[in-house]
Amino acid sequence: MSEVTNGLMFELLKRVHQEIGELRQDVSETKRELNVMRGHMVATQSDIHNIYGILARQDDRLERIDRRLELRELAEAQRPYEPR
Repeated sequence: MSEVTNGLMFELLKRVHQEIGELRQDVSETKRELNVMRGHMVATQSDIHNIYGILARQDDRLERIDRRLELRELAEAQRPYEPR
């Protein structure tokens, strides 16, 4: 069996140290990407919230129009028939 020397252990530790440094960079990059994705999700959620608000206002307007049309139809139905 080959003998483990201090030099060999030092070289192995240097490689492990280098690989850990690369892993740290990868984790840091992944965190940045995750934060960017989180920002996009927040923006999308805000857009959806705004769309719901717009839809609610449109729904209210449509209900008012429907009520006006119903009132007008009732008023027209009660008028006597007048031939021209």
